[in-house]
Amino acid sequence: MAKYDFRAPRLFVEVPLAAAQEVALAPEQAHYLRQVMRLADNAEVLVFNGRDGEWLARIAASGKRSAALRPEQQIRPQPETFGPVYAFAPLKQARLDYMVQKAVEMGVSRLSPVLTQFTQVSRMNMDRMRANAIEAAEQCGILALPAIDEPLPLQKWLSALPKAKTIVFCDEDGTEKSPLEELHGAKARELAVLIGPEGGFSEDERRILLASDNVIRLSLGPRILRADTAAVAALALVQSACGDWR
Repeated sequence: MAKYDFRAPRLFVEVPLAAAQEVALAPEQAHYLRQVMRLADNAEVLVFNGRDGEWLARIAASGKRSAALRPEQQIRPQPETFGPVYAFAPLKQARLDYMVQKAVEMGVSRLSPVLTQFTQVSRMNMDRMRANAIEAAEQCGILALPAIDEPLPLQKWLSALPKAKTIVFCDEDGTEKSPLEELHGAKARELAVLIGPEGGFSEDERRILLASDNVIRLSLGPRILRADTAAVAALALVQSACGDWR
């Protein structure tokens, strides 16, 4: 039997969760439960907030256009977060939506937009990023939402990165050495995976990155990947070599 019931409606809420403490839902969430899912009073819903684990709740009596949930019992405790930081050059909106969703599915602990010389997009809708992260978590049974940083230029991002972090620099000019060998002995929670823009990194940026302490230069193979594809490939390698896929 599967460990998780993916058929159950699942919602993220901002408020603390505890037994019998009623949770008022936002209008769009009430509409989803009432009008889209056609759920009646007392129907079961799974609810989480990224802090208090996952709870089995029931829809409390309310009006046609509103709904509330009454948590009954915690069914999964809040896990520790062991995933890597994911740093990326912002993309155009549709590809950015996809990339954020996939990064959350792959278990990252933080999303960090990094502005590089060849970045094509400099302004980002941070609310939309968070909405995409929440949607991915709701759909995939994820309990821990990643932190989301404001965009920073590459040099400032490097300066702000904790010294304990090792940068996994995904470089199309990297060596052909096996990426699994390069990642051997690392720990996913100590890594910051960095993916550049569609145009790649400039020579100055590459030089700065390679001169930094604690850098793993990673090749993603002989083909040039689009940035959103590279995200999935790099995070899969990290989780497989030194993360929670082992």
